[in-house]
Amino acid sequence: MTEIDNASPHDSGVKITRLPSGLRIVSESMPHLKTVSVGLWISCGSRHEQAHEHGLAHLIEHMAFKGTKSRSARQIAEEIENVGGDLNAETTAESTAYFARVMGEDLPLALTILSDIVANPLFDETELTREKDVILQEIASYEDNPEELVFDLFMQQAFPDHAIGRPILGSSASLAAFTPQHLHAFVARHYTPSQIVVAAAGAVDHDGLVALAAKALAHLPAPTVNNAQQALYQGGDLREKRRLEQVHLVMGARGVSFNDPLHEALHVLAQILGGGMSSRLFQELREKRGLCYDVHAFFTPFSDTGIFGVYGGTGTDQLSDFIEVLLQEWDQIEGQLDEAEINRAKAQIKVGLLVSSESPGRRADQIARQMLALNRIPPREELIKRIEAVDRPALVRAIQSLKEAPPTLVILGPQGRLLNKSQFKARFSPNLVTKS
Repeated sequence: MTEIDNASPHDSGVKITRLPSGLRIVSESMPHLKTVSVGLWISCGSRHEQAHEHGLAHLIEHMAFKGTKSRSARQIAEEIENVGGDLNAETTAESTAYFARVMGEDLPLALTILSDIVANPLFDETELTREKDVILQEIASYEDNPEELVFDLFMQQAFPDHAIGRPILGSSASLAAFTPQHLHAFVARHYTPSQIVVAAAGAVDHDGLVALAAKALAHLPAPTVNNAQQALYQGGDLREKRRLEQVHLVMGARGVSFNDPLHEALHVLAQILGGGMSSRLFQELREKRGLCYDVHAFFTPFSDTGIFGVYGGTGTDQLSDFIEVLLQEWDQIEGQLDEAEINRAKAQIKVGLLVSSESPGRRADQIARQMLALNRIPPREELIKRIEAVDRPALVRAIQSLKEAPPTLVILGPQGRLLNKSQFKARFSPNLVTKS
């Protein structure tokens, strides 16, 4: 085994071990805690699905808890809850995670159960039929919730005909076609040692964690190629009329990847634009004009691309004014950035980073995702310095990069007279129009 500890003195509890199989084990000891959060993070999400596999990664996440070769679904639940722990999982575009929270002395039990459901899933056909119905209800709840649905529609417009733009839950048609064989084949292809990070934070002994993980995951399949199709951002404009009490809107453009030099600048820009009560959009749209209850900006990076946008919910009569103010703020921000708001945004991001590091659950998730994205754990000092280094020129470059891509706009709900698609595109992406 080769062990590498890349932590700074302030991250002295962070340790990394890479096994010959490719399995990576990372941990951060928090000696003042009695509990531990531990999990398996897999570099496989919805974007790794082929077209006929739409929704398969999420379905497997559900089915993993439905029984293994040695444990029934009830035994899985009872074993972890007998010691006061809990299990959970989630699927994103680029990863699937299975994790638990227990007392420190119960970490071996938690990791044994997590390893069992990942390495030895049963995928019983009766359970599969039942779980498909559960996910169909989950899909229906999303479709009935416009605040969730508008983001799915936004991603579909931004990345049409690409897995990263498809809803993670799948569809009724895709789910109906899946058999246990489909699930086993997908797991064999993607749940391999080099695609898995075992992470823990809290009351954890790293050497003990390594020994447990090496034994529990010793029989995983050999590594395979796990390449996802290159993401191709295209942008689009969808205005879907629905009978709703409120109009939901998301507008944005292509962002950047985790490793792009503008990564930190886009995080700071999102904070300035719509990251809190002092942000430009919150102050202008809600506090000064009363045009909405909720408005916020977001930046989501992926391994090879990213997405930047603004969400807002407003009334039908206010929609035209809401969009006009959004575009005005977007037009003005490049020339109006001031040091006070830049420093305020950076301070908010730094506090958020440190707060997340103080929770064992969030810290385990953080270090696992850093390993998946970067194959290392940047010390907190480095992350903070990168945020502090963002200045006005970097923010201007970030804004200009966003304005050089076709915009993406989704409006869901009742709609009146609005800018047509060409007018909106010219307002949002003037750099693109100038170039063409």
